[in-house]
Amino acid sequence: QVQLVESGGGSVQSGGSLRLSCAASGYTYSGYCMGWFRQAPGKGREGVATIDSGGSTSYADSVKGRFTISQDNAKNTLYLQMNSLKPEDTAMYYCAALPCEAYYNGDYYGWDTYWGQGTQVTVSS
Repeated sequence: QVQLVESGGGSVQSGGSLRLSCAASGYTYSGYCMGWFRQAPGKGREGVATIDSGGSTSYADSVKGRFTISQDNAKNTLYLQMNSLKPEDTAMYYCAALPCEAYYNGDYYGWDTYWGQGTQVTVSS
């Protein structure tokens, strides 16, 4: 059974940095991507960044140049380094394991998608 546990959220001022971590277990599926998503109050869940098993990454336009997704396969941990944070980055952040095609199609709620419980990021101006 896949388990994903996020950590590292918190409150920072605009321009600050945070690093989110996602510890994964029971995840060995080929063709899967690991991704970071976020959801602000009253808004839908948004794909922020993804990384595939080969290390290829993709970012939402809103975070390009500021956020970096990475993974440590030895530790089974996914990271999201967030720099130059803005108030509009405030949201609950989730990590997920899902088929790469589902990420790029925006199909985030398939039976074969696994979610963590989320970690809150709050950026004040």
